[in-house]
Amino acid sequence: MRSKYKTGLLRTNLLVAAALVALRAITADAWTDAILLGAMMAWLIMTSVRLPLGHRRLTITLWQLLPGLLLAALLWAAPERHITWIWVWAILLMWPQPSWMLLFHGLLAVATWYAQRELLGSEQWWLAGLLLAGLMVLGLSRSRALQARRFATRHRARLMAGWPLWPRARLERDLDRERRRSTRESSHVELLLLRLPPRRLLPAAGRLRHHLQSFENCYRLDRSTLGVLLISRDAEQAAQRRQRLLDTLEPPLKARAIPLPYLVSLAHERHALARQSPTLRIKESPTHA
Repeated sequence: MRSKYKTGLLRTNLLVAAALVALRAITADAWTDAILLGAMMAWLIMTSVRLPLGHRRLTITLWQLLPGLLLAALLWAAPERHITWIWVWAILLMWPQPSWMLLFHGLLAVATWYAQRELLGSEQWWLAGLLLAGLMVLGLSRSRALQARRFATRHRARLMAGWPLWPRARLERDLDRERRRSTRESSHVELLLLRLPPRRLLPAAGRLRHHLQSFENCYRLDRSTLGVLLISRDAEQAAQRRQRLLDTLEPPLKARAIPLPYLVSLAHERHALARQSPTLRIKESPTHA
């Protein structure tokens, strides 16, 4: 089955848009127009380059703010030359972004539309406002639909294409399945929780995946915690495998091993991991203590 992380079409669209903006920048009459259009072109190219790096999400606040700020600057600097760019606001609202940023872009769109009242004249200005509002509503509805689809997908899809790395919701489902498996097959299953600096989380997951069986998975519980379900023949083999996994990771880190029969609450174990002082703690009873 092919990966759902398909970025080729979007990347192509961004590069085509960058080429068109570059052409417009080359033929610009004013140096301010050339600078702003050149900055837009650079943003489009850099975004297309960063798209395949799925684990380095394009959610940096300043990076997301740049296109809206550049568009507003272009419309304010020379509205008589760039009035048609006002329709780009509707496209910009379709880009994945938090709610406060949608509001920010909406306010910028209203401000730039309001600034065109003398240039367009009363009737055309109101008509442009109504059309822009309708297009922005369509863009916003599209954005919300995509966000809802991504939210649903995150509960069942891998966080990294080709890696056995899954979200927390998947772990909560897999725990019940592995409990039944361990009872049926008399195997030893334990949850290994790892807490490490956020910048080392994904590199650590990359190392761990080389030491897991094909039927074992790794889970990202939050920005600094990984979970691994280890399925072993017995407790002795589990201890050996656990130590091999820990040896592949660089300190500092904290680890907590919980055999599934002793796992009462995943949330409690995560809090206990954050508070524990030893590097490794192995739970030996089903109590919260």
